[in-house]
Amino acid sequence: MSQPIVEIKGLQKSFGSHVVLKNIDFAVQPSQVVVVIGPSGSGKSTFLRCLNGLETAEGGTVVVSGHPVVEGGRMMPETKLDALRAEVGMVFQSFNLFPHLSVLDNITLAPTCLRGVPRKEAQEQGLRLLKKVGLEHKAKDFPGTLSGGQKQRVAIARALAMDPKVMLFDEPTSALDPELVGEVLQVMKDLAAEGMTMLIVTHEMGFAREVADVVVVMDHGSIVESGPPSAIFTAPREARTRSFLQTMLAREVAHGA
Repeated sequence: MSQPIVEIKGLQKSFGSHVVLKNIDFAVQPSQVVVVIGPSGSGKSTFLRCLNGLETAEGGTVVVSGHPVVEGGRMMPETKLDALRAEVGMVFQSFNLFPHLSVLDNITLAPTCLRGVPRKEAQEQGLRLLKKVGLEHKAKDFPGTLSGGQKQRVAIARALAMDPKVMLFDEPTSALDPELVGEVLQVMKDLAAEGMTMLIVTHEMGFAREVADVVVVMDHGSIVESGPPSAIFTAPREARTRSFLQTMLAREVAHGA
């Protein structure tokens, strides 16, 4: 097996006296799609945010794309975080687009400012990425004119503009109207098919079953179990996983009714 592109050992995180992550051990191989599921408050988003330095871990070791984000419980210096984040794209629940910039300018801002890419080259790449997410006709529009699904697809294109080696998605469809979820998930499926390494926190169980190489189940700050979707969804080992999946299935049935 190749060297992991993400390697986590003994990761710990607390907010005051509340322990959020408890000795997390996990590794992600290049081109793997890892989907993290579990009840709200189980530490999923905090886990993801520790991988690019958005949260300060208090223990353990995290290495992402060769960058020691956390080493022996010590965080990477702030001065080195830009280099890390250039290789680790992140898409949030909220779209975080600049409302005063056009769609294309939102995408080209980071490559031109952080990497010194010439503006013309950045614009050409931005248009290619907009075509990839089905929005090349929106290049000159402003975020306020877009639907939620379109905004999230622009946010994905913006993250891809830095040519990341790893993409992190923190519940990217949770703020969307149900009819807009599919267009965002399709872009993510296309990225998975192209071999992008992805860690995805989501409540979309059908997507997890279809796209994930590995499903990670979290609860109370720990990994309950992990494995291929065929094992997690059809023969979970742990009672907590079975309980969670039964709840999610009942919710999906109710929403589909």
